[in-house]
Amino acid sequence: MTVHDERANAVETTAAPESRDEHLQRIWDRVVGRRAFLRQAGLASAVAVPASAIVASGASAKRLRRAGDEPTEGDFAILRFLCAAEIIESDLWSQYAGFGGQASTERPNDGQNGFYVSALQNLDSDMPQYISDNTDDEESHQAFINAYLMSKGQRPVSLEPFRRLLPSPATGGGSKKVLTNLKRLNVDTSYYLRYRAETNPDFGATFGQAVTIKNQPAIPVSDTETPPGDTITAVPVPNDPVQQRMQAIANTAGFHFGMIEQGGSSLYTTMALKASSLEVLRIVVAIGGVETNHFSLWHDKAGNAVAAPLAGVTDPKTGTTFPNLNTGSEATQTNLILPEPCEFIPGLPACSVVRPTIDALAGARAAVKGLTNDGLFDGQSDDFFDFIERLAREADAATREIG
Repeated sequence: MTVHDERANAVETTAAPESRDEHLQRIWDRVVGRRAFLRQAGLASAVAVPASAIVASGASAKRLRRAGDEPTEGDFAILRFLCAAEIIESDLWSQYAGFGGQASTERPNDGQNGFYVSALQNLDSDMPQYISDNTDDEESHQAFINAYLMSKGQRPVSLEPFRRLLPSPATGGGSKKVLTNLKRLNVDTSYYLRYRAETNPDFGATFGQAVTIKNQPAIPVSDTETPPGDTITAVPVPNDPVQQRMQAIANTAGFHFGMIEQGGSSLYTTMALKASSLEVLRIVVAIGGVETNHFSLWHDKAGNAVAAPLAGVTDPKTGTTFPNLNTGSEATQTNLILPEPCEFIPGLPACSVVRPTIDALAGARAAVKGLTNDGLFDGQSDDFFDFIERLAREADAATREIG
């Protein structure tokens, strides 16, 4: 079997095998550890599972392996890009978690910025826990996909050579260099309107911005302007620039969470249509479902930034304003978070679906373009773009092979 080296600068740079394997194992152990209590519940409930059900489950898995054949080069290309995307997601979510997550035994360094945490909790009191859980999920995805690639004789994907960006100096930013920029974002909020519309971008529909968010930080950028020991009131004081600034930063994060996860939902759906191996299809569909679950969660929380009592917050530095979108129109009503049925298959009734799901709008190259426009890669090197765009081209070129 051909072995592909998917480390950046593979010829010039030799990664230490033990550090790569230990890195994957450490992530996996932490993810499993966070949910360790489920093991006890699982063991207890297993007593009640009939032996016939266990046998049937094993037989189903064997049929899946027989029917799926071996993954194609196109399948590996899909997984390599998805793994790179998950590494990028893990990086940005780790930053969010460091500032505003929930500290725990497994993630002791989360939630270090109390001021940011209090602003996030104005969107939902459980935001810190959701952020840490989402981070664990993305880390498990990239660890699993890399482990799967290695199990098939493929090299794991690594973006470590591109970890060159300086973290935010604010409390919670840490000292480790990062892959992604969260200090100056252009958040695409059109998803908020798209999922409330009866039209589908796959058929040419376009949508404006629900909220205009330009050159806006989504994490604290300075302890001086947003002291980490401060707290924020449930309704930020209108004439308090420090409270307004921090709440605007948290609101931006809320909309950015939704933007990232809806992109993952569309990307995985689009890549699934290209998979040849049933096993790879199973991986893509199963992980993609979690991305959609994430999006549903964050779509709900973003709406709280543009509804009473938070509506009206304005960042005193950037001028970004979060208006009240409950204006009487279903096009912006904040509690309409479930996807509105829309056109899907020509000649058939409207259907509630993930959208878009075509290469031009939701493929790998489209994902790279969207994240680049977001400002997520500001400061990255040409080598980074060459590497990630190559992976994207190869994934988009994959085609479903049957028979």
